[in-house]
Amino acid sequence: MERAKDPRGETKPVGIWIRVSTEDQAQGESPQHHEMRGRSYAESRLWEVREVYRLEGVSGKSVMEHPEARRMMADVRRGRIAGLIFSKLARLARNTKELLEFSEYFREHGADLVSLQESIDTSTPHGRLFYTMIAAMAEWEREEIASRVVASIPVRARLGKPMGGMAPLGYRWVEKRLEVNPDEAPLRRLIYELFKEHRRLKTVAEILNKAGHRGQNGRPFRDTTVEKLIVDPTAKGLRRASYTKLVKGQRVQKPESEWIWVPCPAIVSEELWEECNALLLKRRASRKPVAKRAVYVFAGYVYCACGEKMYVRSNTPKYVCKACHMKIPIVDLDNLFRDELREFTFSPEAIAAWLAQGAEVLAGREELLGSLFRERERLTKEADKLYRLYQEDALSVDGFREKHRPLEERLAALGGEIARLQGEIDFLKIRTVMEEDIVSQTRDLADKWQTMDIPEKRRVVESLLQRITIGKDVVDINLANLPPLSEMMAKGPPIPANGGEAGRRGPG
Repeated sequence: MERAKDPRGETKPVGIWIRVSTEDQAQGESPQHHEMRGRSYAESRLWEVREVYRLEGVSGKSVMEHPEARRMMADVRRGRIAGLIFSKLARLARNTKELLEFSEYFREHGADLVSLQESIDTSTPHGRLFYTMIAAMAEWEREEIASRVVASIPVRARLGKPMGGMAPLGYRWVEKRLEVNPDEAPLRRLIYELFKEHRRLKTVAEILNKAGHRGQNGRPFRDTTVEKLIVDPTAKGLRRASYTKLVKGQRVQKPESEWIWVPCPAIVSEELWEECNALLLKRRASRKPVAKRAVYVFAGYVYCACGEKMYVRSNTPKYVCKACHMKIPIVDLDNLFRDELREFTFSPEAIAAWLAQGAEVLAGREELLGSLFRERERLTKEADKLYRLYQEDALSVDGFREKHRPLEERLAALGGEIARLQGEIDFLKIRTVMEEDIVSQTRDLADKWQTMDIPEKRRVVESLLQRITIGKDVVDINLANLPPLSEMMAKGPPIPANGGEAGRRGPG
């Protein structure tokens, strides 16, 4: 059977994370059991296990600096693994801060986290909600820290103290006070005089560079650098402080009424500063507005059969492969995607019946697991009873060995069966949640698709689509690791061996 592939068209490589503390091992949770459970889940998804990261006997209070954790993060960064399987979130990290950092790291590198106990698999739509929640928590934590720092800024600014960073060109900090730098002040003054004369930012930058002048970072001047220096009011003797704030991780300007102004030594006259800035405002007013960039519904998801990504050229309404010139009209692809969605729009009764079949399979597996647990408990008690008899000399060594060996062998076999079945159940639970989510999202999408605007369509695509491959006579549409609902219903309830073949549809 062909292995499941990730959105890039490759077999999905994953790692298994095993962190079992000494206390956990004392309670019977062996590393081997967790590894077998993870391998069973990976096998159910037809993923390739490339690495196993072992942290036996390591506390979960802080694991990020552990050599195995660093190795795992390096493998994620270089693409050796695209997902990490672990038995539950507490096994990854018990420290909330580190859990947030791990989650953000995986999200930034496009890798998935799979927590079997909590039924979280971020390669599924349901699992991606986990990333959203984690990102919100991380953002809240960052903003809490930032707000405490920001609260002290206005006080420091009004006192004229440095707020961090270098002093502007032409100035220097001396005992926490801004003073004119006699080595740089003439260059700062020259910039205003050149702009007043030539009225072009690029011309000023070229003149400065040809004369051998360099900015504070040692790099040549650019028009944007010249503009920032001209606009900065520090040169006329008035320094802005506390005029920006952090919003969702980005630095934005506060309303001008909230700025703090601190007097400082001037390098140019106020008249020269005002004249240069008036010229800049006039230039900005004369510029033509930049046209909005076109947004395409399937951008980033369309690939040619040759492996290259396909793009929409400005002069043609088609997705085109630059390598082999394969193409497909935007409108045709839009209609094919709508038809693919229609495969999921059966009657609520049919959908409910199909999902019930999957629930029945899951219930059967859980019942079997319960019976295995009961058998293991019974055999363990028998083994303990035999050991007590041996200790009391009621059994000879040979008699104990003869009766205990079959129990020992069966208990070892039960451990493997339980781990394998737990991995299968983990897969079924996560898949059931994923399928219910997808079916509920797609039930009415086919009918609404034609009336949606581009941003709405784009949100649907980002939620459900993995990849579209354009071939000569076929268009391959992969929706969220699931086959079309008609195919799944024809095959009966989902079982681990299905592996998630994608929907396939011809070019029509």
